[in-house]
Amino acid sequence: MTSKRLGKNIAVISAVALMLAACSSKDTPPEDTTPPVVETEDSMSSGQPDQPSTPELSAEELDAQAMGSPNQASLTAYAGDRVFFAYDSSELTDEARMTLAKQVRWLERFPRVAVTVEGHCDERGTREYNLALGERRATAVKNYLIARGIPASRLKTISYGKERPAVVGNGESTWSQNRRGVLVVQ
Repeated sequence: MTSKRLGKNIAVISAVALMLAACSSKDTPPEDTTPPVVETEDSMSSGQPDQPSTPELSAEELDAQAMGSPNQASLTAYAGDRVFFAYDSSELTDEARMTLAKQVRWLERFPRVAVTVEGHCDERGTREYNLALGERRATAVKNYLIARGIPASRLKTISYGKERPAVVGNGESTWSQNRRGVLVVQ
């Protein structure tokens, strides 16, 4: 029995000695396993190392990023959520059409978003007259969106007349801010 035990101890000691010998350091440096750096003509001429490249985005991809998410804040940031009207008018101005064109692009990007078009008026005129004018303004915005391909099923209209002013006060600068059509994401 002792010879078997002695044989096992010698085998264990030999294995440990071999492992230590394999791990021992010599005066020779370890082999470098990193790949060599190959300098390109661009990095050599500029004196700067190559910078990681970022993919170029197309104008459409940049526009899609700018559109954000399907919520009110993104609509407002991308296209604006309102258009303004002249006194006693429901005709869309050129500036209103430009804003609405951006709103169309935003709505096309988010085809499941439904909106309510609110029609508003300034404080002049009777309640009944302003409710009717606000409805005509909301309908003008809705019709523009439909003509540009937005399904009518995604659009509702409501008129608040002069009941929800954006700005309170007297004078044209105040009144012009209240004559508006506003898109509200549902």
